[in-house]
Amino acid sequence: MLNVDMKNFISLALNEDLGSGDVTSESSVPADLAQKGYILAKESGVVAGVEVAREVFYQVNPEIHFTAKIKDGSSVKFGDVVIELDGLARDILTGERLALNFMQRMSGIATRTSEVVKLLEGTPTKVLDTRKTTPGLRAFEKQAVVMGGGVNHRMGLYDMILLKDNHVDYAGSMTSAIEKVAQYLKDRSPVLQELPLVIETRSFTEMEDAISASVKSGIPIERILLDNFSPNKVSEAVERYSHLVSLEASGGITPTNVRDYGETGVDFVSMGYMTHSVKSLDLSLKSTPHVK
Repeated sequence: MLNVDMKNFISLALNEDLGSGDVTSESSVPADLAQKGYILAKESGVVAGVEVAREVFYQVNPEIHFTAKIKDGSSVKFGDVVIELDGLARDILTGERLALNFMQRMSGIATRTSEVVKLLEGTPTKVLDTRKTTPGLRAFEKQAVVMGGGVNHRMGLYDMILLKDNHVDYAGSMTSAIEKVAQYLKDRSPVLQELPLVIETRSFTEMEDAISASVKSGIPIERILLDNFSPNKVSEAVERYSHLVSLEASGGITPTNVRDYGETGVDFVSMGYMTHSVKSLDLSLKSTPHVK
């Protein structure tokens, strides 16, 4: 679940926090004192980052016994014990803040995503995240979106060709942009040729141009993104084009209006809402399994 880059980032974050040593724990807690610790939920939500916390404590000391009482992607309520720790008290204290920082943010994202998914229940629409993530934390935050029931958009600039408005404007036109992409892929490796192509459009005219250029250049479009289309316009696009290509609504979509978009029958909505302004879920580490 955690790749090498994620584990390396955890190591970097741990070194940032630990520095030359946890002087508070070293000065106040006996070196050989073994204790239990409990990560508790202090509000309801969807928990995420349990396996990240496991890696944090493993890097602090592999001898810490880590028991996940609640799995990633599960709902929690006030007072639930999410994780039980058993090991040297100093080590538990050393890993406490970093483990909670990851878990609280990831759980906040998973909770917010879950709320959006529930708003879309009964519609065919799935919610996609965006690249509006915290620098360095994208893999963790996108993992949290999935744990909340969402779907990941591209991870970065390398795993999808996404022609946005500025690309089209710089290329001169929608047709020119797609022709250039087709030529680029023709001269590249088979791996690059398998990259999905997603086109952002601002009007029905651009949609027509994109579909026409795709047919002429022989490059298939995986999805057309409808940028800042109203629900009524999205509904019209679904009626006219959904038999030809998958459609994604994006821009200005919030929990208040996401249901309106879902009821159009659009395949996806993409929202930066889940990751760019998250409220962390309240979690705490205590020496007893009870919230005070």
